[in-house]
Amino acid sequence: MNLKRYHYLFICLLSIAFLFARGTNTVAQQTLVNVSIEVPDIMIGEQTMLHVNVTMDKDKVNQIQIPMPVDMLMKGVEVLGILKPDTTDIKNDRITIRYDLVITSFDSALYLLPPFIAIYGQDTIFSNQEALKVSSPDVDLDNPEEFFDIKDIWRPPFVIADYYTLIYGVLFTLFIICVVGYFIQRMRNRPEKAAIEKEAPKRPPHEQAIMELKEVREQKLWQQGRNKEYYTAITDILKRYITARYDTSVLEKTSAEILEFLRYEEADKKHVYDTLKQIVQLADFVKFAKLRPLPDENDITMINANVFVEQTKRVEVVQPTPEEQKENDKNDEPIKK
Repeated sequence: MNLKRYHYLFICLLSIAFLFARGTNTVAQQTLVNVSIEVPDIMIGEQTMLHVNVTMDKDKVNQIQIPMPVDMLMKGVEVLGILKPDTTDIKNDRITIRYDLVITSFDSALYLLPPFIAIYGQDTIFSNQEALKVSSPDVDLDNPEEFFDIKDIWRPPFVIADYYTLIYGVLFTLFIICVVGYFIQRMRNRPEKAAIEKEAPKRPPHEQAIMELKEVREQKLWQQGRNKEYYTAITDILKRYITARYDTSVLEKTSAEILEFLRYEEADKKHVYDTLKQIVQLADFVKFAKLRPLPDENDITMINANVFVEQTKRVEVVQPTPEEQKENDKNDEPIKK
């Protein structure tokens, strides 16, 4: 009876161990590592791509380790770089992670590449093995002294996108040229207006001064408390008038120098000197001593400025026409009795 019980117990333990071992193998079978070479036959120094595809359950991603070579895949085969892994979802909650390795070789031989592995706990899954053939260029052993020169540089194919910068630059330059040409054409069409303005006769100095004094009076500067601006405007107008009237610039002269100049020019007209003296002396007190003149003084200054211009204006002598001269000579003949 006891032997029979132990027999059943032994069978149960054996079944559990079998199931455990089977479950471990199932995990190992679920993870697959497949290797393929894009171009398995290359020349020395050429490059090719080695694809490593690892298929696994999604929940095993963080539990499975896949070691990757850094510099050398094996003796004679170098790893130039590893591209970023690409993950693809497949059916039944499984994924495939693809690793692309750029490899090359500088020794001609037939290489049997080592397998890649995936480590899951105590289990190790191996990939298939691929062969890489590296060939040397053909050499004419009968004529070792003959060799070929370096090949010409290959010209890349024409792509319009490569010339976008040049095209946009040319179009922008043409646009700028058109804009500049437009404005130049407009400027050239304006000479008629400029000629009309140039041909317009200038006002006589006394008329220009009287007109400017009128504008200052209409601005009512001293009525607004702007005495300095009022007297500065009047003296500037008179300086320009004197410069045009006597053909001598007095714009940079002081008030004393202007009075001395006028004393010499109008030596026989003392009242002209006195009129200007009242204006410039009062203007100096206002501009430099900040004097606040009375309203009557402001009015008198404007009146004297106009009087000064009228007193000193140049009288234009109008020459009579031949007909007028003949008529005048006829009138000057004595009457015979």
